[in-house]
Amino acid sequence: MKNKFKKLAFYFIPVLVPAILLTLTYGYYSYKKNVGKSIMQTERNASIYQRQLDQVIGETIKSLEVLAITFESNFNNITDVKTALNTMSGKDPRYGGMYFLDKNGNVITGTNDYLKQYNLKNQSYIKTMYQTHQSVVSDQVETLSNNKKVVAIVTPVIKNNVIQAIIVAHIRTDYIVNIIQMLTPNTFVHVESEQGVPIFSTNDQLILNPSNNYVSTSLERVPWKITLIPKHPKIKSVFINTFIFFLIITTVIHVVYLFFHTLSIKRQAEREKLQNDSQKLELVGTLAASTAHEIRNPLTGIKGLVQLLSEKYKDPKDQFYFSILHKEINRINQIVNEFLILGKPTIQKMEKIHLDQVINDLNPLIYSESNLYNVHYSYQIKSEEITVLATIDQLKQVVLNITKNALEAMPSEGKLILNLEKIDSHALLSISDNGTGISPENLKKVFTPFFTSKENGTGLGLVVCKRIIESFDGSLSIKSEINKGTEVLISLPIFKG
Repeated sequence: MKNKFKKLAFYFIPVLVPAILLTLTYGYYSYKKNVGKSIMQTERNASIYQRQLDQVIGETIKSLEVLAITFESNFNNITDVKTALNTMSGKDPRYGGMYFLDKNGNVITGTNDYLKQYNLKNQSYIKTMYQTHQSVVSDQVETLSNNKKVVAIVTPVIKNNVIQAIIVAHIRTDYIVNIIQMLTPNTFVHVESEQGVPIFSTNDQLILNPSNNYVSTSLERVPWKITLIPKHPKIKSVFINTFIFFLIITTVIHVVYLFFHTLSIKRQAEREKLQNDSQKLELVGTLAASTAHEIRNPLTGIKGLVQLLSEKYKDPKDQFYFSILHKEINRINQIVNEFLILGKPTIQKMEKIHLDQVINDLNPLIYSESNLYNVHYSYQIKSEEITVLATIDQLKQVVLNITKNALEAMPSEGKLILNLEKIDSHALLSISDNGTGISPENLKKVFTPFFTSKENGTGLGLVVCKRIIESFDGSLSIKSEINKGTEVLISLPIFKG
């Protein structure tokens, strides 16, 4: 049971933990991104409201100033004044009322009776108008007797640089709120004066507990500030997107995990196979070495007796049989020597060897063998005095063994090429032929003990060669293609003293 839970833990921890962490990160940044989008949209809305309010106030001031110019020469005719006020107020729903005052601030006439018999000279915006002789917008909201909230705009009627009368227009705050809600429904907009006095709001309840994420901008025509609260991101949409991301990232991590898990299992199997092969080779080598020692002693006696018999019986027929016996005894001796190399390594006497000189010494033998097989042999030594640490007899055995394999794999009139060169700190010896080549399946097995494609082969030649080269701290590799040929590469470290 514990092993089962342990396996599940090793499976879920690499898959679910990264998926959950990545999903939480994605969800957090997705939420922040939506908040940023909401703030940007709110900033665009604030800019729209700013232009809209500036336009409403600017148009109102312009209309009042035009009306004031009209009244300059006829402000004493109250009937005409009232008619003009009613005409302008009736055409535009923004007005909650328009009034005509004398120069002292007394209400003379208006479009309604909400300010009848009022005196407005003590209002702050009237005082500011007296000082500036210009149109002024009130910085506070007034509530009329009909409970309508309005903002006053006052314009003086000036003649000969003297204020002769005053025009007051009440702008309905609900009209401005309706414009805002038509542009962007369900949006919280709060407008206040420069001193922080509220002018109007699209939602009075939200003023009590405003959000910390404010977006504010100021109007150009009046010292008012517009404040907007960005909409909260749609949590449901963020949750759905995050959940979809979780499914996708879990699937991707799962696939990646399975890929690397399979790769790990494959590599583990390869390591185990190499370890098993190494153990098998060690076992075979130990058995072969002990067997070889047991074989060599009687083999030496048999060889000596055959030699004595061949000297005693001179008959040509007997001599023919003796030659066959000598040949087979030598063959057995060669196999025994290969068994000994496969066995437990012995201390070798390593010496400095000029590899180019070794090749020159072997060339007559290789030429001779090539002529027997009717093969053209050529060699090239690109670097002189290439010194390596090795055992000369074993090194010659490797080169002769590989060239013999190449000659046996080629048809008549083939080509055998040997190249020796120095590459960085290594000597590279390549032996190539244009023979039948080795199939990819067999190429994987060429260094397996006792594997051979020859009828009379032992399957130990290349294994012995590889072990000899590796004992010199070198490497031996084979490249081959069917019907194109084979190349054997031997790399040995150059001796530097």
